[in-house]
Amino acid sequence: MNLWEQYQKEIKGTLQKELKISNVMAVPRLTKIVVNVGLGEALLDQKVLAKVADQLSVITGQKPSITRAKKSIATFKLRAGDKIGIKVTMRGKRMYEFLEKLIKIALPRVRDFRGVAKKNFDGSGNYSLGLREQIVFPEIEYNKIDKIRGLQLTFVTNAKNDAHAFSLLEKLGMPFEKE
Repeated sequence: MNLWEQYQKEIKGTLQKELKISNVMAVPRLTKIVVNVGLGEALLDQKVLAKVADQLSVITGQKPSITRAKKSIATFKLRAGDKIGIKVTMRGKRMYEFLEKLIKIALPRVRDFRGVAKKNFDGSGNYSLGLREQIVFPEIEYNKIDKIRGLQLTFVTNAKNDAHAFSLLEKLGMPFEKE
C-alpha cells in the first residue's frame, strides 16, 4: 500500500478522531510540496541552470520552472528579472510518491541524521525543510554532478495551525527528532 492509499484509508480517519473534527473535509491534508534550489551562481554561468534543472527533474519526475529576481540588488550585481533559481511544485499522487521516497530513502541517507527539526513550522500549518546535498536521492548519479547543492522543501497543508500540521506529517511518517 502506498502513502496515498494509506492516507485515504487509515490516516484520515485517525486524524479525524484524534483532532476531534466532525467534518471529514476539514481533516488536514497535504496540498502541495515545493522543491526549490537557489542558484546565485547562475548570474555568472547560465549552464548551471540547465544542469540543476536536469537533476531536479530526475529527483521529482516533473519539469522545473525558473525563478527570477524580484528586485535589483547592486551589491550582488543582481537585476530584477535575472534567473536565480529553479523550483518544482508537486500535487496529487506524484507528491505522495515523492514524500514516500523522501521519508523512506533520502532522509535516512543524510549524514548524522537524527530526525527533522520540529521548529520549522511557519505558524500557518506549513513546514519547511532544507537538505544540504542533492545526492541523498538515489536517482542522482554521483559522478555526473558538478557541485553539491542544497535544496529547500516546503510542505503546504490546509491545516489550521501547526499542531494539526505536525500530527498530519507525523502520521504520514515524517521522522521528527526525538526530545
